[in-house]
Amino acid sequence: MASILSSRKTTYRIRERGVDLAVSMTNNLFLVMVLGIILFPLIFVLSASFSDPIAVGTGQVLLWPVGFTTKAYTTIFEYGAIWTGYMNSIYYAVVGTLVNITLTLLAAYPLSRNDFFGKKVMLFLFVFTMFFNGGLIPLYLTVNQLGLYNNRLALIIPSAMSVWNMMIAITYFRTSIPSELLEAAQLDGCNDFQFLWRIVVPLSAPMIAVLSLFYAVSHWNNFFGALIFLSNKELFPLQLILRDILTNSTIDINMLKDAATISERQGLQQLLKYALIVVASVPVLALYPFVQKHFVKGMLLGGIKG
Repeated sequence: MASILSSRKTTYRIRERGVDLAVSMTNNLFLVMVLGIILFPLIFVLSASFSDPIAVGTGQVLLWPVGFTTKAYTTIFEYGAIWTGYMNSIYYAVVGTLVNITLTLLAAYPLSRNDFFGKKVMLFLFVFTMFFNGGLIPLYLTVNQLGLYNNRLALIIPSAMSVWNMMIAITYFRTSIPSELLEAAQLDGCNDFQFLWRIVVPLSAPMIAVLSLFYAVSHWNNFFGALIFLSNKELFPLQLILRDILTNSTIDINMLKDAATISERQGLQQLLKYALIVVASVPVLALYPFVQKHFVKGMLLGGIKG
C-alpha cells in the first residue's frame, strides 16, 4: 500500500489571488492586444486580396473577404515579370544563404578555438566592421570596379557574411562543442576540416537552422541592393518588382493576356498590391515551421550561455 501511494504523482495548482491575479490578467490582456495589432494588417491584406475592388476602395473589407474573387491571383500568374522576380529571389535566397552559412562556419569555428593564433586581432577586425564602414558610395564604386554591376553576385558577395551571426556561431561552438571531443577526434587521426564537417556541423544543426532562416529572410526581403546594383529587369528580385508596383501603382498591361477596361484595370491594380504582398510573404511563412523547433534552442545556446 505504501509503495502504491509513493508511486502516485501529486500535482499542485497554485491559485493566483489579489495583486498576482491582477498582474497576470493585465499581462494577458496586453499580449492579446499586441497580437491583435500584429494580426489585423495581415488578415486585412489577405482578405483584401480576395475581395471585390469596389468593396476594398469603399472600406467594406475588414476581416473577411467581400465579393470573393481570385482575379488578382489569376492576373499574377499571367504577369511574366512577377515569375521572373520570383525565380530570381529564390536564386538569391538559396545561393546567398549557402554562401553565408559556409563563410560563417569557416570564420566562426577557428575563432572559437583557444589555440588559434591571432584570434583576438582577427576578432577585433571583424567586430570593427560592425560599427564602421565606408558607406554607400565606396561600396558602389567597389562593386562597379569588380565588374559586378548588373550581376547576380552583386547581391551575394557584398553581404557574404554577417558578423553578428558569426558571433552567435562562435558562442554556440564554445558552449556546445567541448574541447575533449576535439582531442578524441585528433587521437583517431581526424584533422580540423574533417572535425568541422563530420562532427561540428551535425552537432550544430539548431544553430545552422536559425542562421539559415536569418540569412534567407534577409535575401528574400532585400530590394535596396538590387535598386543600387541592378538595372537589368531580368535580374530584378520579386521585392523590387513589388516595390515598383506599390509605389508607381502601374503594371505593364501588355504582359497580361486579357486586357480589360481602364476602370477594371485600376481596380485590378488595387487588388494586385494586396495579392503581391501575400505572394511575396508565402515562402518565408512556409519556411519558418521547419526551423521553428530549432529556433529557441539555437538562439539560447548561441546568444545567452557563456
